[in-house]
Amino acid sequence: MTALRAPINALLTARAALERIPLALIQLAMRIAVGAVFFNSGLLKINSWEFAIKLFEDEYKVPFIDPVWAARLAAFNELTFPVLLVLGLATRLATLPLLGMILVIQTLVYPQAWVDHLLWGSILLFLLSRGPGAISLDALIERWFGVGQNPSMSAGERRQAAMH
Repeated sequence: MTALRAPINALLTARAALERIPLALIQLAMRIAVGAVFFNSGLLKINSWEFAIKLFEDEYKVPFIDPVWAARLAAFNELTFPVLLVLGLATRLATLPLLGMILVIQTLVYPQAWVDHLLWGSILLFLLSRGPGAISLDALIERWFGVGQNPSMSAGERRQAAMH
């Protein structure tokens, strides 16, 4: 038992050091990572628009929507909401269209890419449920207006406090 004490203490020390990494820093990295994936996809679309439309016509084949409109909608979503995500502005709202895109892509276009979609979706669901973190414009706005100062307050209590 004493032979295991040193490695166990080393592991506990390492775990304690890792636990000191601020969650806000991890949330920022998550926002940048997912935002970059979608934003780069949007840039590809607008930089080769004819090819993007051809992809929507021949490969993606999203039902119930014209390929040109689907390409426009996708480009708009991919160039707008990732910027909000990275800035941490209206973060929870910005996750919703991106989650919708993942759902459509997963079910109708590339079901074999489920590992990527699961990763992106998990990050977006985390941000939707937990927020963007302290390194965000959302947090700055909350501090400016004094909303959310008490972490023990429920969302409803914070909403009531914001209204007064």
